[in-house]
Amino acid sequence: MNADKQMPTGGMKVQKQIQLPFSKAWQISIKSIKIRFARSVITAAGIFLGIAFYSSVRTAGLFPNSGTGKEVIAAEHRQQWLAYMALLVCFVGITNSMLMSVTERYKEIGTMKCLGALDSFVVKLFFIEATLMGVISSFAGWLGGWLIVVLLHLFSGDLKGFNGAFFSGTLMQLIVCTFIGSFITLMAAIPPAMQAAQMPPAAALRSEI
Repeated sequence: MNADKQMPTGGMKVQKQIQLPFSKAWQISIKSIKIRFARSVITAAGIFLGIAFYSSVRTAGLFPNSGTGKEVIAAEHRQQWLAYMALLVCFVGITNSMLMSVTERYKEIGTMKCLGALDSFVVKLFFIEATLMGVISSFAGWLGGWLIVVLLHLFSGDLKGFNGAFFSGTLMQLIVCTFIGSFITLMAAIPPAMQAAQMPPAAALRSEI
């Protein structure tokens, strides 16, 4: 634990703020997720559903389509538009959930800031939590959407699409879906993190939730 700034006062040094190590921020973030497990699950569910739908649309595009070119293109455009809207709804839902989390943690955040925690440390806590939920939920969402489409094709007896191009495309979809989900979650965490960081410590301690 290192002192961020020190000021001499009559021959004595007064510690102003404390810069905690990343390992401590990691521990606090994990503990916060465990304590608020129900809310974390709700937030993660929004990420999961949005990425699962996006994954199913992208995975379905890896299989050959029967029909005219215009019909196939129009159907793909409709599905992609719905997938993008699902991701937008996912973004709004995550932001709202994390803003509620800030409200529930007024006293906790105020206490940390009164003890000398930097604003950047508070932001770091929210970003760590968002990244953890984003990566895990995005991977699970990709897997869920991929499995649904694959099982539908298997049950229908359509096996001609399972070739090298499909599996190479699957790997790319895994990377893309995990990245998109993690990025959306991280971006959605910015407003709550900034609100928490700008919170006056004394006012936060006086809040009754």
